[in-house]
Amino acid sequence: MNSDDPQPKTPAIPLKSPKPAWLKVPLPGGEGYARLKTLTQELKLNTVCQEARCPNVGECWKGEHATMTIMVLGDECTRRCRFCAVKTVELAAPPDPDEPAHVGQAVAAMKLAYVVITSVDRDDLPDGGAAHYARCIREVRERASSTVIESLIPDYQGRDLETLLTQPPDVLAHNVEVVERLQRRIRDPRCSFERSLETLRGAKRLSPGVFTKSSLMLGLGETHAEVVESLERLREAQVDFLTLGQYLRPTAQHAPVREWVTPERFFELQVLGEKLGFRYVASGPLVRSSYKAGEFFAARLVRERRARSGSRELEH
Repeated sequence: MNSDDPQPKTPAIPLKSPKPAWLKVPLPGGEGYARLKTLTQELKLNTVCQEARCPNVGECWKGEHATMTIMVLGDECTRRCRFCAVKTVELAAPPDPDEPAHVGQAVAAMKLAYVVITSVDRDDLPDGGAAHYARCIREVRERASSTVIESLIPDYQGRDLETLLTQPPDVLAHNVEVVERLQRRIRDPRCSFERSLETLRGAKRLSPGVFTKSSLMLGLGETHAEVVESLERLREAQVDFLTLGQYLRPTAQHAPVREWVTPERFFELQVLGEKLGFRYVASGPLVRSSYKAGEFFAARLVRERRARSGSRELEH
């Protein structure tokens, strides 16, 4: 860690205090939300917005610039991370061969400006589900060419990333989730901070034009120095976008929250991240890996790049 990194000006709030007001959000509703909820049910889509009980679903599913995180390869994960609400199994159901086409049809029907395609970990499949995932991206490209695609991917246990990147997304995200010291306590033993960094570095090697993104949860007992070190290592891996948010415990069986991190401290970390060179930092108590404000920024960069590419093609 750099010796001149300041200590946080605002300490976290001890957990014995009641849940702070800034973590309370209105119940989702409205015409846009109702329309997308109905469509996801009709098209039999799994969404992280619902499966992971995201507090921002009402915000993301409303208006003409709606965003959504679609989860492919089923809703059963083969890893047992202590922060995640998705159910876990040793052997999940076989992938639906029609799912890629359904995902493409759904994104086109919903007219999404930005879609995040993610998946559960499928360590029970020979390629971790990478080829199936790549087909989903291809179908969206063919049916909804203007939609910006982000893929939030597993680490594939250090392999099969090349298979996925036969269909490169606009933004490739992979989350380190927590600081290195907390990895074994919070994530499945097959995960590690270094493997996650290598996944992000590998994406840049295999597809230099892709924007990369990662996310860190706070409030699990990490120190300020550990957070700073994590941000520095992510920048060393050339990660472009960063999200920082408050961990919220899904159930009593999951890892406990250790502290409530204040909005002021999240802002300090945003400033630090920007100084370190991230293109965009979304940092706040309710920020999640898939976060609408961050997606707007990413979409703008992607569309600017597409426009420049189109101009060059016209010149030739």
